[in-house]
Amino acid sequence: MTGVSEGESVTLDELKRKMAEFAKERDWDQFHSPRNLLLALVGEVGELSEIFQWKGEVPKGLPDWKEEEKEHLGEELSDVLLYLVRLSDICGVDLGKAALRKVEINALKYPVKLCKGSSKKHTHITATPATANDNNCCCDGV
Repeated sequence: MTGVSEGESVTLDELKRKMAEFAKERDWDQFHSPRNLLLALVGEVGELSEIFQWKGEVPKGLPDWKEEEKEHLGEELSDVLLYLVRLSDICGVDLGKAALRKVEINALKYPVKLCKGSSKKHTHITATPATANDNNCCCDGV
């Protein structure tokens, strides 16, 4: 049904092409402004959030979830991803490259020496005198 064999990866470019084709076939490009896509994305994030609402912490792998719950989760995650891919395409942003760049930026914001095992935001990380002059520390002495 998906045209993708088991174990085969799907690229963001493939999703982008599929979404563009899907919208074009339905003459929906006229509705796919950045604002409209963003609002649709926010709505889908809300639907995704509802799945976890009131469940408390959930263990990795969702071992206690029924198969239909996991399937529903997959559908909502997909809705979020597809709107995000479509929004990035409409805005002319290469989402894959932007994501990789963001990982690099975060690696600088959160150096392993200062952040390993911590969930603190980069603005709350303090460099010790021994690491403050370290070239890998980019926390600007915070």
